[in-house]
Amino acid sequence: MATQFEILRILDKCCLAYTFPMFDNGYIYPAASRLSAYHSPDNWALVFELFGFSPRAGLPDTTIITFADSLSDRNPENSYVSADAYKNYIAHNPHNEDRRFWPLAEGAWMDADDCELMSANVADFVLRGRTLKAPEASEYNNHGIELSERPRIMVFEFCRWLGANFREDTLATASERRVSLDPSLQEILVLDDWNHPDLAGGVLASHSETFQQLARVLATGDADFYRPTTPHNTHWRNWPEGGTL
Repeated sequence: MATQFEILRILDKCCLAYTFPMFDNGYIYPAASRLSAYHSPDNWALVFELFGFSPRAGLPDTTIITFADSLSDRNPENSYVSADAYKNYIAHNPHNEDRRFWPLAEGAWMDADDCELMSANVADFVLRGRTLKAPEASEYNNHGIELSERPRIMVFEFCRWLGANFREDTLATASERRVSLDPSLQEILVLDDWNHPDLAGGVLASHSETFQQLARVLATGDADFYRPTTPHNTHWRNWPEGGTL
């Protein structure tokens, strides 16, 4: 089993390669997040669930970022442009994998001419197969969401409203969360909020109290080693640069 320091070394390498989550990623507006820890006698894993919106992607998605000593059921070779591209990816990403899911269905709720805007007269939308009523503009203020293009509503603002009101539907299902995990791994800790390091500011996982403690949890299987003293900061309001590029 990997030690606490070996786990931190892996996470630091991912930080330096920019495969570790960045809540102030200029290309993605963050809306909701969750972090889970897994352990078995010979393996460990951290799973990030990140719901948000990238205008370049076109549709809001939930990204599952998995870090593990040993990953399972990796993205298939046929999803890469060539066999060499696949081998290169595996060689440079032995301990991390990204997968995406789309809880929101495409539909008339999004402006046909500008994917960053909600339709002007949107009535409903489909989330995880359920048709739901679109919120009134006044509902956003209840969650501290200031509409930047009033009277129009931006898609990222809608995502943040969804994260506040339908959090479980925007984040991963139990099976989605385990998409890259060895079945033998047992869930030992779930965090809805934590103190995340500022990677853009040069703070690596090994410099973070959160991940120092989580690495010990992963190495031992004992969740009691997670006793944070630093304030939580994963709410989107704490990362105003996210999505602004």
